Amino acid sequence: MPQLNKLRTALPGGPGDTIAAPPSTRLRTALTVFFALDGFLFAGWVVRIPAIKQQTGASASTLGLALLGVSAGAVITMMLTGRLCRRFGSHPVTVVCGVLLSLSIALPARTHSALALGLVLLVFGGAYGAMNVAMNSAAVDLVAALRRPVMPSFHAAFSLGGMIGAGLGGLVAGGLSPSAHLLCLTAVGLLVTALAGPVLLRHPSGTPLRSSAGHGPAASSPLTGRTRRLVLLFGVIALCTAYGEGALADWGALHLEQDLDAHPGVAAAGYSLFALAMTAGRLSGTALLERLGQTRTLVVGGGTAAAGMLLGSLAPNAWLALAGFAVTGLGLANIFPVAVGRAGELAGPGGVAAASTLGYGGMLLGPPAIGFLTDWFSLPTALTTVAVLALAAAALGYGARHASGSGTAARGVL
Repeated sequence: MPQLNKLRTALPGGPGDTIAAPPSTRLRTALTVFFALDGFLFAGWVVRIPAIKQQTGASASTLGLALLGVSAGAVITMMLTGRLCRRFGSHPVTVVCGVLLSLSIALPARTHSALALGLVLLVFGGAYGAMNVAMNSAAVDLVAALRRPVMPSFHAAFSLGGMIGAGLGGLVAGGLSPSAHLLCLTAVGLLVTALAGPVLLRHPSGTPLRSSAGHGPAASSPLTGRTRRLVLLFGVIALCTAYGEGALADWGALHLEQDLDAHPGVAAAGYSLFALAMTAGRLSGTALLERLGQTRTLVVGGGTAAAGMLLGSLAPNAWLALAGFAVTGLGLANIFPVAVGRAGELAGPGGVAAASTLGYGGMLLGPPAIGFLTDWFSLPTALTTVAVLALAAAALGYGARHASGSGTAARGVL
């Protein structure tokens, strides 16, 4: 009988109708596409930074200042997007952000000075930050409706999109100008948004499948001081994870080449291996969460990442360090999705915005913090801070088990 009921929910009408995917499946597919598009577009921009640096004539320092425009734009719009999602629904906001992100990615290639580049990157960063909050808010609603911990699968799509975008960008970098490449990305982004967007727009509230039992984000109820503290706690967990991602992205290859005498090709593979391991970890994240629950996933993930990063930073040779980077990626993979998802469950789009902003701050904090610590001590020592913060994320995740109260625990996710 349960199987018969499931089949009936998959049918749109009477016996004469054709079998169609249930709304939850279509929504999940559409959201997955938007996550992949976000990673794809951002990676496509990143691989053209060297060419745009040359085009604008920017020095390393002025380029660094211009690149802060991405971060500043994202931070500015993240909290605003949380309010927009509460007012208009996360689905329409996600579609609008998909259009804006696709259009804005063409702007950097049109600049010819560092100042102009920084200004257009404010726009691009704003669209990127807004897109992240909107699509994560939509994902939180869908996770609550499905009552399955599928949030890591969305972030796996983001990682896969980034890997594809970076790979294709590297392949076409020699044959296409930055302007032509980024215009192609605009066309791809608009096409994908046009194809996937209508599925989201058919459910404009952003919460089309909330269960009748009342599970789901408490977006409409007033936030207590305790809830705000919990959202802050999960935001700090996201920060601890993103710190490691930023640090490895900017300093992992240098550590392999400078400290361990790795060949440049091997050194360049360090972050790729980390990203691949993180993608694999996120693809298996739903099964892991169903087996272990959120708290154990946070604790095991933080401990695994800490062990991997200690090996990666202190290993005597490059091959052991590469193994450490891979273990770190597996450990960190599901911490950020779980943290953002829990913040969204507690406080709706505003919780997603707050946790995402803190997490993004961690990605910004990591690279300069590693740089300062390298000057004071050494790069291997500086990289051990990634392990310290991974352990902090594990400890905070365990502490959140007692602070979250009975509502979540009663549903069996902790």
